[in-house]
Formats: sequence, C-alpha cells, structure tokens
Amino acid sequence: MSGLLSRIAGGPITWGVTGSSETSPQMDRERVLQEMAEVGLSATELGPDGFLPSDPDELRDFVSARGLRIAGGFVPAVLHRQDRFDADLGYFERASRQLAAVGGDVLVLGPDSHLDGPDTSFELDEAEWTTLLVNLRRLEDLVAAHGLRTALHPHWGMAIERSAHVDRLMSSSDVDLCLDTGHLFLGGADPVEIARRAPERVIHVHLKDVDAGLAEQLRAGALAFDQAVQRGLFTPLGRGTVDVAGVAEVLERNGFRGWYVLEQDTALDAIPARGEGPVVAARLSVEFLGSLALA
Repeated sequence: MSGLLSRIAGGPITWGVTGSSETSPQMDRERVLQEMAEVGLSATELGPDGFLPSDPDELRDFVSARGLRIAGGFVPAVLHRQDRFDADLGYFERASRQLAAVGGDVLVLGPDSHLDGPDTSFELDEAEWTTLLVNLRRLEDLVAAHGLRTALHPHWGMAIERSAHVDRLMSSSDVDLCLDTGHLFLGGADPVEIARRAPERVIHVHLKDVDAGLAEQLRAGALAFDQAVQRGLFTPLGRGTVDVAGVAEVLERNGFRGWYVLEQDTALDAIPARGEGPVVAARLSVEFLGSLALA
C-alpha cells in the first residue's frame, strides 16, 4: 500500500476556480498550479472549460513546466434528456480529445441536472432512466475511442445523487466510478461501504471532508449548496466527519492505483495574499494524507 502520496492531484475548484467571476473572484491559473506544486501535488484536473489552455501542446507545456501532469477532467452532461444530451455532445467530444492528447486516462462524467442550479433534487422516471443508461453507454464508447476510461461521478443536485441512485446505477450498468467522498456523504451514501462493495469499479477519487452541521442544513434545505460552500462545507481532510482514511485504506488494500484528487469546493471573497487562502487548507489535507500508515 505504498505510493499514495505520489498520486495526489488537485482540482482547481479547491482554489475557488469555477470559471465564473460573477460567482466569486477567480485565481489565475499560473498561481493555482504553482501552489499545487508547492504543497506537493503531482497533477491537476482540467478545471472548468477555458481555465487551462485548450491547445494540447500549449496545455502540456504549461502543466509540465510546473512539474505537474493532467489527472483527468470533470465534464458534465445531461444524460436523461435526449435534446440536452445531443446539445452536450460537442463539448464532450472536445474534452475527450483534449484529455487524450495530453496523456490523461480518465474522463470524469457528471450526470448533470436539466434544472438550473445545484439545489433541486429530483427523481428520474422509468423512461428517463432508460434514456440515461443508453446515453451513458454511448458516452463510454465515445470516451473509449479516444483511449480513455469513463468514471461516473455521483453528485449533489445531479441525476445520480442519493444512495438509492448509486445502487440502481451500479446494478444497471458496468460504468466505472469517480468516488467523491463528500458528494456521496451528502447524498446519504457511505463512501467506505461503496469502496468496499465494488473496489474494482472505482478508478478515480475526489477527496472531500465535510462539516456535519452544514451538511445537515444543506440536506434540510436551510442552506443552498453555494451558501454551504461559502461557510466552509468542505473542510481540510481529517477535520470533518467523513472517514477519508477508511476509504483510502480499502482502496489501497484492493489495488487501487489511480489518482486521489483534492477537490474541496471553495468560494473566495477576495484574492488572498500569497501564502494565504486555499493553499493553507490544501497543505493541511496533504499533511493528513501523509500521516496515514498507508502513505
């Protein structure tokens, strides 16, 4: 169970990068990647469309100049509504080509909502489940044609959100998973149990820890997701209520050798001074992972 620390990557959203300056101030990519390298990360995910260079050669040079690799990229797509799925295909194809060209091996698929915003849970009807599963297979084939693997990401406010959704997805398809410890916890699933039940299907991991009180307010509808994030919903690893160590132990024992991505959504009020801001929490999370016996 060695080598975990050499497989820690960063999600730009850990640095508050959402792609929208209307939501919160956005740190520039030079600083974000520099701070990733400073805390000991080995790779980055792509982040929102346009955050990193879109030209593969420029992207490869930009990332490697900072001692990093590309660990993957999160790409949302509405799978359960055919018109929305067809409209998303161009972006999905472009993201697959970009990832393949820079040596990525996993495309993280977000089964997006047809609604605006992340705060309205919904249930698929039987026809929508059928559409989702057919289109999921189509995207898996498209991704595989580029030499990549698809990791579906259960996510708060998306079509695959709660524990029952995850159970049905796993029994109805053979898609691999991005195990996001925070989003699974918010949706009522136990990330350790999922890792234990199907370790062979977990090919990518997003590491989050969660403030239990804020999670309860979010589930009860007392806080919107963005509000909860602004108040510190996702804590440095080891400071919240999720058994992050248990997830890593189960996966490493079962031969997982993929990326663990620090993906702890952050919202900035202002661009922090050098040495302050998200880099502090990222460093604490890396130190926590380094303290594990399996590191």
